[in-house]
Amino acid sequence: MRRMTMIAVLVICAGTALLCAPFIGMETISPRDLFRPGSEGFKPEIFFMIRLPRVITAFIAGAGLALSGMTFQALFRNPLATPFTLGVSSGASFGAALAMRTGIVFTFLGMSSLSLSAFMGALLSILLVYGLTRARRGFSTATMLLAGVAVSFLFSSIILFIQYMSDFTHSFRILRWLMGGLEIVGYAPLVTMLPFVIAGAAIVTLMSNELNLMMTGEDIALSRGVDVKNVKRILFFATSLMIGGIVSVCGPIGFIGMMSPHICRLLVGTDHRVLAPAAVLFGGMFLVVCDMIARTVIAPAEIPVGVITALLGGPFFLWLLLSGVSERGVFARV
Repeated sequence: MRRMTMIAVLVICAGTALLCAPFIGMETISPRDLFRPGSEGFKPEIFFMIRLPRVITAFIAGAGLALSGMTFQALFRNPLATPFTLGVSSGASFGAALAMRTGIVFTFLGMSSLSLSAFMGALLSILLVYGLTRARRGFSTATMLLAGVAVSFLFSSIILFIQYMSDFTHSFRILRWLMGGLEIVGYAPLVTMLPFVIAGAAIVTLMSNELNLMMTGEDIALSRGVDVKNVKRILFFATSLMIGGIVSVCGPIGFIGMMSPHICRLLVGTDHRVLAPAAVLFGGMFLVVCDMIARTVIAPAEIPVGVITALLGGPFFLWLLLSGVSERGVFARV
């Protein structure tokens, strides 16, 4: 009963955030003026082409990052795992940095050259991690984690080299993109990202029972009939592609995938059949609120939303490490 009550509260809070956020920004738009031509507050272009797609994109991106973080924390049985643990963010950042440094601009199937390059970089990172893991003749969690860390450091060093070899303009653009942001116009970025998030979310939801069993340990999961290697492979590709799609549009927005699942476990427990929808609602709501703060706190200028999430995530990370109520204890009781 308590779990369903918390889900209902999250639905109400997420719905409120989605309804209110498009009206709040550098200039507040009144709902009464939205459909009244001639009124001083009549700004349909700002509302429908900038605010609304930005808020929806923020919610979908936050939901996908939270769901990915929940999946990786279950796979690695570690509450500090994040959607970027396996180097997908670094790969996408490398692709974006390369596109900005070369100055190549084009559009393909509605995707800009920057987004396409970022997604290809994320895909390259996924394939490298998978190849390195398979090279050890298995698909062990430890090997996958080490491969992800190695690939992440590799791409991070290449990005630093690209920045060093760039002029001031290119270097600033790269640095700004690495902060993460939602400065989008229109619905094309949302359409680009949505298929990856929907497909990844569907796969994770369908495998929520397998995630419950895998959190008890791989040996126990095997004894219950779970094909552990196949499940890990499917979840690895599904969540990594989901992260790649999100990062290619929004940049590397950190800490949401680490904070949201942890908070939701405290609210609804560790059963992934309930935890997954809770993480989707909380993660989406959290990024919408953070983006609303980012575009209003120093208006008319904007703060990159990745800076806001990092400012909140840093203290939370320290609390998670130092708190007596450690998530490791919750994991151990599963």
